[in-house]
Amino acid sequence: MKIAIDAMGGDNAPKEIVLGAMKAIKQFQDVQITLVGDESKINQFLTNNERIDIIHTDEMILATDEPVRAVRRKKKASMVLTAQTVADGQADACISAGNTGALVAAGLFVVGRIEGIDRPALAPTLPTIGGEGFLLLDVGANADAKAEHIQQYGIMGSIYAEKVRGVNNPRVGLLNIGTEEKKGNDLTKKAFELLQQADINFIGNVEARDLLDGVADVVVTDGFTGNMVLKTIEGTALSVFKMVKTTLMSNLKTKIAAAMLKPDLYGLKNKMDYSEYGGAGLFGLKASVIKAHGSSDANAIYNAVRQTREMVGGDVAGLIKNSVANLSAQVEK
Repeated sequence: MKIAIDAMGGDNAPKEIVLGAMKAIKQFQDVQITLVGDESKINQFLTNNERIDIIHTDEMILATDEPVRAVRRKKKASMVLTAQTVADGQADACISAGNTGALVAAGLFVVGRIEGIDRPALAPTLPTIGGEGFLLLDVGANADAKAEHIQQYGIMGSIYAEKVRGVNNPRVGLLNIGTEEKKGNDLTKKAFELLQQADINFIGNVEARDLLDGVADVVVTDGFTGNMVLKTIEGTALSVFKMVKTTLMSNLKTKIAAAMLKPDLYGLKNKMDYSEYGGAGLFGLKASVIKAHGSSDANAIYNAVRQTREMVGGDVAGLIKNSVANLSAQVEK
């Protein structure tokens, strides 16, 4: 299995990207990795090149670049070349921690969209109190969506939850302002009807306050709402940990308590760290494309490789293609 990684994407590139790739190679004997980026900088950290190749380029897409324009103009950028290896059949999938918008554009223009998929969806797995996690899509591949797009999100998310996360008959919920069937705006009402028609385990509307309780295995919404929810969850988690730290460091008594609780607090932090689940999958493309968090460390990159390996092994892209084709056939009848 061949996986290409943008070695220059993200806040900690290329060091953490390279370290994560080496960790993955050590763990997964069936994986071969191609690192795309500045070879001299990569080699500063590459101490084991077993099953690791390098494609050299000194061009990269910056966080400040306009995504579509950058992908079209910077043909030799590390992210674009990473996607190109997939399009050329040199890799089965690709990963980048770089500019999210640019990766979506590279996925669409270079890797290509599955026929019948109107809009791709960006889908991270987020933590739940019970530790099971849930898939949220779309979180920003497209700000706007039609009801038909959300129906497709439900189908793609259900396939991923079953084939990669191992969830039997995953529960798919529609994010809404109430659980009643007639709640919401025109978009959610129409999406509700279409999700009922899809061959998935649709459980109806779910509310944002119940997400971390594990109310559903897959939650679908438009990209604007999904991105707001994602950042709210991330920001709240960070704020809570800061408040806990401030409280525990306030006096001698709480510092002693903190020392005793330290292992448990680290465990809680890891439990709420969604990078432990891997990156955000960009669903609806001809091959697996993973967006790792911009601040990814070596462990996050390792988890992204693990996730990508499972997506390729489970033929997620192929199953999505077949499911959408079957849905289109039903609509035509």
